[in-house]
Amino acid sequence: MTAVADALAVIKRGVDELIPEEDLVEKLKSGRRLRIKAGFDPTAPDLHLGHTVLINKLRQFQDLGHEVIFLIGDFTGMIGDPTGKSVTRPPLTEQEVSKNAETYKEQVFKILDPDKTTVAFNSTWMGQMSAADMIRLAGQHTVARMLERDDFSKRYRAEQPIAIHEFLYPLVQGYDSVALEADVELGGTDQKFNLLMGRLLQRHYGQPPQAILTMPLLEGLDGVQKMSKSLGNYVGVNDAPGTMYTKLLSMPDALLWRYFELLSLKSMEEVDGLREEVKQGRNPQEVKRIFAEEIIGRFHGEAAAESAHRSAGNQVALGQIPENVPEVVVDAEGEDMPLATVLRLAGLVKNGAAARDVISRGAVYRDGQAVDGSSTFRAGDQCVLQAGKKKIARVTLK
Repeated sequence: MTAVADALAVIKRGVDELIPEEDLVEKLKSGRRLRIKAGFDPTAPDLHLGHTVLINKLRQFQDLGHEVIFLIGDFTGMIGDPTGKSVTRPPLTEQEVSKNAETYKEQVFKILDPDKTTVAFNSTWMGQMSAADMIRLAGQHTVARMLERDDFSKRYRAEQPIAIHEFLYPLVQGYDSVALEADVELGGTDQKFNLLMGRLLQRHYGQPPQAILTMPLLEGLDGVQKMSKSLGNYVGVNDAPGTMYTKLLSMPDALLWRYFELLSLKSMEEVDGLREEVKQGRNPQEVKRIFAEEIIGRFHGEAAAESAHRSAGNQVALGQIPENVPEVVVDAEGEDMPLATVLRLAGLVKNGAAARDVISRGAVYRDGQAVDGSSTFRAGDQCVLQAGKKKIARVTLK
């Protein structure tokens, strides 16, 4: 593959749409350092992993040698983004915007390289615009075209009010691309209308139109609805390591590969290798632990990642044998004693039903290796048995 093809493969990972691909290819072929823009309205002080889908893509562009412009919409934040809203969003005060913007910067630099990032505020140019300038900008679009936007259209049909200033939001976001001379702009799938506005306005001002990448909205831990604090299905960037660990290991197995694709910085070759190991019988919980440790390491450091299972209240990670394991002697009831029976007699589970449950979850380890219900024991056997994350003992059968 050529260098451009290699770069394009990285860029397209996890992307929902690339509009148009041929424009981006030509920009990459030029060999120049591209200006990659993504805008964030500081409407809330804390980020969750859903927000980082976009930031991870920015980091990939940085690794490819391009300049990232992290645009904080302090001006647009005071308008209020109408995207996906059924009512007019109340604008933030200047003080709220400033406070949230500082928190954002602190969090994003846990992913982005500060030396390759330009932090910009759109009040820098929008605050200099006169009323006449704003009227000229507003003249670049029609009410009919604005009403093509899905959320505006739904509100108009439902006879819900749309404030005039909300029509300004896509225009201001589009003009940001003009002011920054952006080559590429990233946004969520719900931002497509605004991103296309940037292309339209750049043409009007005589600039080459930006290419657009839309990123999917990440599902939350329930695997159904998008990640959201209000829904309680989120993992916060500032969550404590133990909290992150507990949340990520609780995700549905079906969500694991989606999270790897959109949130992990591992190559897809590495991810495909892990997927194949699970197909061959590796416990998905072990792979979730690998993912959780990567995410925790990114936001809290490697030491926190290694000890996160203890912070979560677990005595020992699955498959990890600590020092000073308590010893238990079990009377052998005969040859080929079932695993469930040994777990019960060793006091590692309350009863047979609990034994069957922990076995079915793949959470039983014998000398650090996962075992299933086919594992048997006989007199003379000695091993370290772990049932779940909190029960472990060195078991001797006599």
